[in-house]
Amino acid sequence: MRDVRIAESDQDILECHPVMVQLRPHHGDAGAFLAQVRRQQARCGFALAFVRDAGAVVAVAGFRIDEMLSRGLYMYVDDLVTDARHRSRGFGDALMDWLAARARAAGCTMLVLDSGVHRAAAHRFYFRKRMEIRAFNFGMRL
Repeated sequence: MRDVRIAESDQDILECHPVMVQLRPHHGDAGAFLAQVRRQQARCGFALAFVRDAGAVVAVAGFRIDEMLSRGLYMYVDDLVTDARHRSRGFGDALMDWLAARARAAGCTMLVLDSGVHRAAAHRFYFRKRMEIRAFNFGMRL
């Protein structure tokens, strides 16, 4: 299994930024990205996991553990992205397997994520990982 680590230092978080911005282009400013990650860590236990290849971060997942009446204890994966130049090389698989193992170890009964309806390649990946479509996600701008 590839080595998955948690971004703890500011440097770790900043090294995740170029990959994360491929999924979240509105977070183009690295300093603002670092500040938001730190806020989310403080507010909801958010964490960034990452995989390196040849010293560079090539895949990143943002996640948190939460509890709901409808799900019980679960892991929510906010973000999951592999650098476009490194896709189909097992980095996403390694992250998903690591996330599932961490969720099980924390006592979670589910791993949950949302994926944009336009992300067909991501959906194929999730189906390969034996994930199921379990709900529609609705949103309203305020």
